[in-house]
Amino acid sequence: MITRRNFLKILTLVTLSGYSGKVFGLDTKERVLNLYNIHTSERLNVKYYSSGSYDRDALSEINHLMRCHYTNEVKPIDVNVLDLLCDIKDTIGKDKELLIISGYRSHAYNEYLRRNGRGVACNSLHLQGRAIDFRVPRVDNRILTTLAKTFHTGGVGTYPDFVHIDDGRVRYW
Repeated sequence: MITRRNFLKILTLVTLSGYSGKVFGLDTKERVLNLYNIHTSERLNVKYYSSGSYDRDALSEINHLMRCHYTNEVKPIDVNVLDLLCDIKDTIGKDKELLIISGYRSHAYNEYLRRNGRGVACNSLHLQGRAIDFRVPRVDNRILTTLAKTFHTGGVGTYPDFVHIDDGRVRYW
């Protein structure tokens, strides 16, 4: 259960942190992601944005790490959802490692999940590389969800083992 105290901590952190990231219309000098794919056991700590431009090689590394683990297909992950993920991470702590449950999802894997009652959408934004499911060790998913909602960007879903973010229309579940 998210307590009033934790909610106020998040609200204060976001409000008073001096945050000036791209979500608010400004560029930050650097964007760094520290990622761990729970299905492939791969780790990546990479600066993917610096001095006003995205690093293509770093984005390729991120795309590889966030590939569909079921088919090994690699598709680009939309930089808008990466930036949102980075904004969330930077707010809770720049040194935090993000555990990636799902980035890009192939049609074959999406159908496999649907057939097995996992409740995934047939037109999931994962199929377009526009969604990420993640969690952060020692950070309650409800706190991550509350924080993600403060950015008013895309969809945010709360699940028992992870949080879903995407760069589609704003909606919550």
